[in-house]
Amino acid sequence: MPMASIVCIPTQLGALKNKLNDYISLTTITPSSHLGRFNSSSLSTYARKFACGSRRTQLGLCRKVRFRGLLSECKAMEVDSMPQENGEEDVGMGILIWRAIKLPIYSVALVPLMVGSAAAYFQSGNFSSRLFAVILASSVLIISWLNLSNDAYDFSTGADKNKKESVVKLVGSPTGTLVAAYTFLALGFMGLTWASLEAGNLRSILFLAFSIVCGYIYQCPPFRLSYQGLGEPLCFAAFGPFATTAFYLLQSNAREMRYLPISNTILSASILVGTTTTLILFCSHFHQVEGDRAVGKMSPLVRLGTERGSKVVKVAVIMLYVLLFALGLSKNLPFTCILFCGLTIPVGKLVVSFVEENHKDKQKIFMAKYFCVRLHAIFGLALAAGLVVARLISTINTSRTISF
Repeated sequence: MPMASIVCIPTQLGALKNKLNDYISLTTITPSSHLGRFNSSSLSTYARKFACGSRRTQLGLCRKVRFRGLLSECKAMEVDSMPQENGEEDVGMGILIWRAIKLPIYSVALVPLMVGSAAAYFQSGNFSSRLFAVILASSVLIISWLNLSNDAYDFSTGADKNKKESVVKLVGSPTGTLVAAYTFLALGFMGLTWASLEAGNLRSILFLAFSIVCGYIYQCPPFRLSYQGLGEPLCFAAFGPFATTAFYLLQSNAREMRYLPISNTILSASILVGTTTTLILFCSHFHQVEGDRAVGKMSPLVRLGTERGSKVVKVAVIMLYVLLFALGLSKNLPFTCILFCGLTIPVGKLVVSFVEENHKDKQKIFMAKYFCVRLHAIFGLALAAGLVVARLISTINTSRTISF
């Protein structure tokens, strides 16, 4: 930003003009500069306006020069941080570690728990913050197992040969990655078992066991059903009906009631959660179709192609909201769920438009799964909020009826 600094030096007007012209004549702006379209001709224009203008104009031009230069640098930084799968040679270690951690993906641990707990509160008024914290920590450990073991097994088959952010490539040890993965699984399952015993509801641990089994046969040998294109149905079952219902059951209070009924409300909510979670998995394969095909991993996108896959995403998002309204109008979900989740429609449209426009661009389409994560998190939050608000409204109405 030396140009902005020179322009803003409070010297005499004539001297300023000379300095500006000297700077422009001696400075070469290369195409790789972060100033983008802000070139020498535009600088000359600003210099002339500055020399001939009023004090107010001069101050305005100072701000404009500073702002445009800063904006160009920010855009350059944004481009540098964008994930690019092909032709990327200079990615920093920090960016690779961030991608390997996959922090946004951990919303798949929070959203089923949040919706299941909200459904339990809606049904019975029960909620245990201590159980919520233990279950959340245990769920994060389980997701860590899924991510680490998936990287290790995909590395062994060659599916992650060109994946620079693979955990195995970063740590240099497939065995160490698997040891860490199964350690997390053991610790997570112990925490979930404790929560089931604390809640006095052993049905929940059965649902969670089914969910973990779905995760195992999805990616681990000898099953590896994801290579047969069955990953999406397993993902739907694991995070939808199994996990969300299990978390709902874990929020039952053993001192007050021995069990919560598996109602239409929790089943409806779990289907919606399963749908948004599955959409993340589906979109995560757009940028690696060729690599999956090369190792025989026949994901749905390998079979369909990216163009038809983008149409599947559009249909899935539309069906998500059609299902939401149908379940609300049939009173399987309270009206507040329709109201709050309906506010997320612009996010759903963003997912659809991004995939439709970029499904052929292997660099940009990498971000599709993160757009889906955003939809998953916001939709899940809205769904949980709808259930909680419906319970609060019901409680207020009941209190008023009793008082009268």
